[in-house]
Amino acid sequence: MPNIKPVSDLRNYNDVLKDISMGDPVFLTKNGRGRFAILDIEEYEKNQSTIKLLSKLMEAERAIKEGDEWLTEEQVKKDLGV
Repeated sequence: MPNIKPVSDLRNYNDVLKDISMGDPVFLTKNGRGRFAILDIEEYEKNQSTIKLLSKLMEAERAIKEGDEWLTEEQVKKDLGV
C-alpha cells in the first residue's frame, strides 16, 4: 500500500524520512493531490540506470530499423580494446 502523506508533514521531516525505504517511497500531497515523491537514493540511481539502458536500447533499435551498418566482430573487439 502506498505511503501517502500531506506535504505539511514535512514540518517533522525526520518522521517522514523514517518511512522511506528501498522500494517504498513516500508520496506527498498538496491540497489533496499528489505532488512529490521522496525515494531512497539507491532506488533513484537504479531508476536512472534503467532509463539510460532503455534509451540506449531504443537508439540501437532505431539504428537497426533505419538500416545502419552493423559492426563486425573484429570492429567490436577493436573498439573494446580486446
